This record gives sequence, C-alpha cells and structure tokens, in this order.
Amino acid sequence: MSAASFRRLSEISVEGRRVFVRVDMNVPLDHEGKVGDNSRIVASLPTLRYLIEKGARLVVASHLGRPKGKPDPKQSLRPVRDALERYLRKKIAFADSAVGAGAEAASRALTDGDVLLLENVRFDPGEEKNDPAYARALASLGDAYVNDAFGAAHRAHASTEGITAYLTDCAAGFLLEQELKALGRLLESPERPYVAILGGAKISGKIDVLTNLLPRVDQIVIGGGMMFTFLAAKGIEVGRSLVEKDRVETARKLLDDPAASGKLLLPTDCRVASSVTGEDPGRVVPVGSIPADQAGVDIGPASIAAIGDALSEARTIFWNGPMGIFEVPAYAEGTLGVAQVVAQATRRGAFTVVGGGDSLAAVQQAGVASRISHLSTGGGASLEFLEGKTLPGVLALERAARAEAR
Repeated sequence: MSAASFRRLSEISVEGRRVFVRVDMNVPLDHEGKVGDNSRIVASLPTLRYLIEKGARLVVASHLGRPKGKPDPKQSLRPVRDALERYLRKKIAFADSAVGAGAEAASRALTDGDVLLLENVRFDPGEEKNDPAYARALASLGDAYVNDAFGAAHRAHASTEGITAYLTDCAAGFLLEQELKALGRLLESPERPYVAILGGAKISGKIDVLTNLLPRVDQIVIGGGMMFTFLAAKGIEVGRSLVEKDRVETARKLLDDPAASGKLLLPTDCRVASSVTGEDPGRVVPVGSIPADQAGVDIGPASIAAIGDALSEARTIFWNGPMGIFEVPAYAEGTLGVAQVVAQATRRGAFTVVGGGDSLAAVQQAGVASRISHLSTGGGASLEFLEGKTLPGVLALERAARAEAR
C-alpha cells in the first residue's frame, strides 16, 4: 500500500471547485462542551490551508463519537467549528445536517477559499452502513474528494469509502499520505534494532499486531493491563489485576513460540493498589509478589529502566498503548517514563512512531511531543495497518486512481 498507488493532493485540480474533504476531527469535548484536545484539528490544517490557498471551496466532513445513527447535541461538531475558525482565522459556514437541501444550498453558496463544515456524518445511519444513497448524497456536495482522515481509514463507511464511487477526482490529503509513509517504513524497511512497545488494557485488541510484528521486530515490550494476562500465562499470581482468562492460553502460545524466543520483554515490577480509583497511591512490588487482595495499576521504576535499556541502541521504535491506568495521575508514572525514554531514543537518532490516544496524551503531557519522529493520529487504523490489513479508505482511493487511469 504505497503512496504511489493513489493520487496526491497536488495532482488534482481544485481551484474554483467544491472539494469534499473527509478529516478526522473526532476530538474529546470537555465538561463545557469545548474541544479538550485539539491535536487532530491541528493535524488537518496543512491540507485545509493548502486547499484554501489554491482557491478551492471546501466542504469539510468528520464524525465525532458514536451517536448510533441519530442526532445527539452532545456530539455535535459545532465546538469543532469554533476551534477551526480560530486556527484558520476566518468564518466557517455550518450545515446542521451532512446531507439534504440545506447542505446542498450551503455548498453551492461557497466562493473560492470558503469553508463549510458539515454536521457529524454519523448522525445518519447511512454513514456506518456505507449506504450507497447516503454516499451519493454526500458526493453531491463536491466536485472532487480528498481523504485526510487516517484515523477513520480502517472503516468502510460512506464518507471514507462509498463516496469515491460517485466522484472522479479523488486524492489523499497530506496527513493521510504522511501516515502511510511513516507506518509503511515500520513494515517495509525498518532500520534495526527495531523495538515495539505495546500497552493498553487487553491483549485481545493487540493479538493480531503482536503476531504480525513478532517476525519483523527484534524485541516487543509488553506493558499495561495486558501484561497481567502474560504473567498469568507464566503461572505467576497476579492478585486482582486485570486478566483476560480466555486469552491466557493465547499468551502462553506466544511465549512458547520459537519466533518469540528472547523477543518478549515483560515488566519485572509494578505498582499495586487496593483500588483503581487513585485514592490508594499504591506501592511498588516485584511482579512475583503481587498481594492477593491488590491489583497492578502501573509498571514500576525497574521496568521503566529496563525499557530504557531496550531502547538504548534501537534505530526504529513503535509505541501504542499506556503502561498503566494512565488517566489516574497516581498511576501515570510508567507511561510518562516511557514517553521520556522514547524521546531520548529519537534524540539519539532512532525513528520513533507513537500512536493511540493515551500514548499521544502521554508525550504531550511529558512535554516531548516535538521530540517524536511521527505522531500517528489513528490508533486503531495504525494497528490494523501494522497487522497487514488493507485499509478500506486507502483501497477506495487506489480503486479511484485505477478507474481514472483506464
């Protein structure tokens, strides 16, 4: 899946044309209903600014949250419009519905350089069903199509896949192209030693990427809640720690796999607590000494140091998933510590990629975001790409390019 197989943004004519731009502005909203983290909005700006400068008439679409196919004021894109106006320093029109007479009229009223933001495309069940009628209605709002939503590229939805059947000029935005280039480097030509760090709560969400990465990497560091399923597979008592009992055998097979020999690095110590709320700050114990009435909530300092050692000579590093219950400040030390050692590896010359919401939040919170080679905006999409899967949103662009070449 190379960038050469689909059209780039610079390869389509946009001046004076309505360009339907699918972005990923699925951002968290705070208790006041304002954008809580603007990183995905910022990531889309190069593509939007390029189109504005080229005199395109932008029709911008995104989803937000999981409204289950019906309008939900709490998941409206209006707060995104407010943030986008500040970044682009211009007024942005807003359509209360992504399709219909109102959206059509608003798109026709655009002049060169204008921007229209559509309401949440998932407010209609046709989006996630990839309904052809809904895709056609979205396509009627544009004369060309640009997909810059890497975070949604693994979804075969109307605005990411179906729409390309009804518009002839289809291209990848700068962010999508950049993501594929960076992640492709992890699969196709990683400089060695290559170390992957996988955290998060459950092994079930990472088993395919683990299996696909094992023969490609020199070492895989396991952290987060999923570490306890591996420890249980080794016969270690883990108290009340999170264990996926139906995945213990899977973990055991991975540990016994000859291809994994010497490659899997598990934490040697962890922070344990009587509850996971943060009321009990907990204490650090060796992983073999977890009390029966307590749960592991973070990796310990010895484990952070071991990860630092594992990265000391690494030339390629991929990190996805927190090392503990990162959203609780008392249990964030391990994740923030990993953010620091990954940044230090970048400074030594390693190519580093960080993906996943909590991992991105950690590098931001640790103040090292600018010291990471590539910050991937799509946690799920990046994992599916590294699993070796074809992303429907990218495949649609490739099909469109082939159809136009004929």
